[in-house]
Amino acid sequence: MENTTEVSEFILLGLTDDPELQVPLFIMFAVIYLITLIGNLGIMVLILLDSRLHTPMYFFLSNLSLVDLCYSSAVTPRVMAGLLLGDKAISYNACAAQMFFFVAFASVENYLLPSMAYDRYVAVCKPLHYTTTMTTGVCVSLAMGSYVLGFLFASIHTGDTFSLSFCESNVVHHFFCDVPAVMVLSCSDRHVSELVLRYAASFNICIAIVVIFISYMFIFITILKMHSSSGYQKALSTCASHFTAVFIFYGTVTFMYSQPSSSHSMDTDKIASVFYTMVIPMLNPLVYSLRNKEVKSALRKVVLKAKLSLG
Repeated sequence: MENTTEVSEFILLGLTDDPELQVPLFIMFAVIYLITLIGNLGIMVLILLDSRLHTPMYFFLSNLSLVDLCYSSAVTPRVMAGLLLGDKAISYNACAAQMFFFVAFASVENYLLPSMAYDRYVAVCKPLHYTTTMTTGVCVSLAMGSYVLGFLFASIHTGDTFSLSFCESNVVHHFFCDVPAVMVLSCSDRHVSELVLRYAASFNICIAIVVIFISYMFIFITILKMHSSSGYQKALSTCASHFTAVFIFYGTVTFMYSQPSSSHSMDTDKIASVFYTMVIPMLNPLVYSLRNKEVKSALRKVVLKAKLSLG
């Protein structure tokens, strides 16, 4: 479709127009983003520094932390600037870039979580073959495949959205350039674009959920067959954090993208979007660190070394 775009910038309405709420919201998002930065960077540094964490599970966890940090950073600083400075305008190219990077890293997470589920399946169901199955090459291939597919998915949807014509309203009823919120502004026929978004997103989410479901089905069957209570507890603890992260991520994303943009309630979308753009990237490192003895042990080791070096 020929691009006859006349809009040179978009206006992001943000979360609220109430001046009394803007400062409290800024403070809340600043705290959330700070925790996100510290938590995800902390996880990556711990895994890098502690040789005991140089295993497939923590390789995927470090990539998950990187992805969470990146897709939160694609949105949160711009939202904070809008609340603090009152600047709601975003250029056409900046809007496209924000959409691309957010969709790319969120999609990478969609592919990383099934890879992590497969890793847990091999660890619990085939422990004797774990080191020969989850080799460095396999782990790198799964991670690289997640990035390639994620960025390909983002390229398709960002390109499809911005190939539409925007010649009327440029007011985005959202706090960032999300695909449905921008697509609904087009003065072109967007029926095909909506179908592409809905079915492609649904397909990718469904494939990921099926892989995770099958992996956990075999994991739970294996756990139920265990006669050792220590083995039972260890298997549960090694999967609990990942299962929690999966439930939070897919519950929110399924709600957001399983419906056409024409039926979206923008206020409801904003609340859900705050959760998956800001809260989930903050929660993941907390979920994995608070429930993980090895991560807590590595953290204590780093803190002890820091205290000793400071005298």
